[in-house]
Amino acid sequence: MAGNEDQVPQGRIRRTMPLAGFTARAAGGRMVAALREKTGDTRAVARFHERTAARYSELLGHSKGVLMKAGQVLSMVDASAIGSGDFSPYQKALARLQADAPPMHPALAKEVMQADLGRSVDELFAEFAEEPMAAASIGQVHRAVLHDGRQVAVKIQYPGAAEAIRDDLANTELLATFFRFATSAAGTAMQPNLRQMTREIAARISEEIDYRHEAANITAFGQLYRDHPFIQIPDVVYEASGDRVLTMTYLDGMDWAAAQQADQDLKNNWAEAILRFGTGSWRHANLFQADPHPGNYCFGLDGRVGFVDFGCVKVLPECQRRRQVGMVRAAVDGRQHDLRDLMVETGYFASDSTLTADEAYQWMAGLLYEVLAPQPVSFTQDASQRAIRALIDLRSPDHPVRRMSAPDDFVFFPRLNLIMNPLFATLGATIYARSIMDDMDGVAEPITPLGKQHDAWVRQRGLPYGLDLHDHP
Repeated sequence: MAGNEDQVPQGRIRRTMPLAGFTARAAGGRMVAALREKTGDTRAVARFHERTAARYSELLGHSKGVLMKAGQVLSMVDASAIGSGDFSPYQKALARLQADAPPMHPALAKEVMQADLGRSVDELFAEFAEEPMAAASIGQVHRAVLHDGRQVAVKIQYPGAAEAIRDDLANTELLATFFRFATSAAGTAMQPNLRQMTREIAARISEEIDYRHEAANITAFGQLYRDHPFIQIPDVVYEASGDRVLTMTYLDGMDWAAAQQADQDLKNNWAEAILRFGTGSWRHANLFQADPHPGNYCFGLDGRVGFVDFGCVKVLPECQRRRQVGMVRAAVDGRQHDLRDLMVETGYFASDSTLTADEAYQWMAGLLYEVLAPQPVSFTQDASQRAIRALIDLRSPDHPVRRMSAPDDFVFFPRLNLIMNPLFATLGATIYARSIMDDMDGVAEPITPLGKQHDAWVRQRGLPYGLDLHDHP
C-alpha cells in the first residue's frame, strides 16, 4: 500500500490556506526586497525572488490540480515583457513543473488500474514499466506492452485528483489568489475578466479529468488526421481504458529537451507541422486543441510530430469558427473595417465601442506579425514579447485590450500565441508563415514541401479549406 504522501489534499480550506498564507508572506517579503532595492542591495532582492519562486513551484507541484496546471501554462509564457521584469526567477522555477511533477508510488498506480478496469496489470499488459515516463498535473504516464505486442502509453489519474480539482474550480478565492500572485510577481496592471475567464477555463479543466471524454477527443482528432503525412495521433485502446485510466498506442520520438538540440532544418519542419496542426484543425473542422504545450509532443527524426494529449479541446460553434477564420483572413488582407465588423459579431466589443477599425487592425496585426513580415520569418524572443504585450501586458491605459472582452469560445485562443511563439523561438525556427496561412485558407498554392504534402492529403480526404464550410468525413 502506498503512503499518504501520494494522496492529493482535498477540501477548500486545506487547499486554499497554504497558498494564501504563502502569497501573503511573499507579498511581505516583496516589500522588504523593494526597500533593499532602493539601498542598492540587488543580490538580496535576487535571492528573495529565487527562494520565493522555488517554494511556490514546490507548492504547486504537490497540489496536482488546477494550480499546478496554471503554473505549467504560466511557465511557458515569456514574461520578460511584463511589468518590472521580476518574474524571470518564477518562470524558471515553474518550468520544472513541465517535466518534474512528483509521481505517485507504482503500487498506488496499479491499485488505480485494478479499481478502474477490474483487471490486474498482468491481465492487461504483457509488460508494464513501473517507473513513469512522464508526470503531469492530473495523472502520470507509464509505458507498457499489450499481449498482442502493441507498444502503448498508459495514463493513470492521481487518486483524489478529480475531487481536488472540482474543489479548486468551485473555490473562486483559490483561483483569485493565484492570479493575484501572478500579477504581483510580474508587476503588471492586467485586469482580466475573472468571472468570464474562470467559467470557460473551468469547463475545459472539468473535461480534462474525464478520461472517457479525452478518449473521444483522441478518436475525433485521429479520424480527422487519418493517414496524414507528418501529423500523428495515437489510437485509443478502449479495452484498457476507463474513467481514470487511458491507454493509447505509443508514439515514438524525442521529447522537448532533446528536440531543442536537433538539426535546424528538422526544427523548422517541426515548427511548421505544429503550426499547421494548431491552426489547421479548426480550419478543416470545428476542433481546437487548446493545450499547445511542448510536453504534449513527440518529435520524430523523420520530421513528423506526434500529439498525445487531448484533455483540453474546444469544439467551436460553426458560426464562431467562420468568424475566427474570417477575422484572421481580413487582417492578413488588410481589410480593416471588415475585421472590426467581424470582431463585433464575434463579441470582442460592441458596435458603439470607441475602438476604431485601425486600432483593431493594429492589435491583430501585432498578433500576426510573423505572418505579415517579410518571408521566410525567423521566430525570436521578440515574438514572445509581442504576444505578451498584445494580449496581457496592460501597462498602457490606452491598450486596446482594455476595451475588449474575449468571447467565451475564444478564451483559450491566446494560448496559441502565448505558448507557440516562445516554443518556435526556442527552436530558432524559420518558416514561411504567410504561405502556410494562405494555403490553409485555400487562397494560394503551397510552396513548402510540407505544405505540398498537406495539400495533397487535404484533397485526397476531401476536407474543406478556410471558409469553404462543410463537415469533415
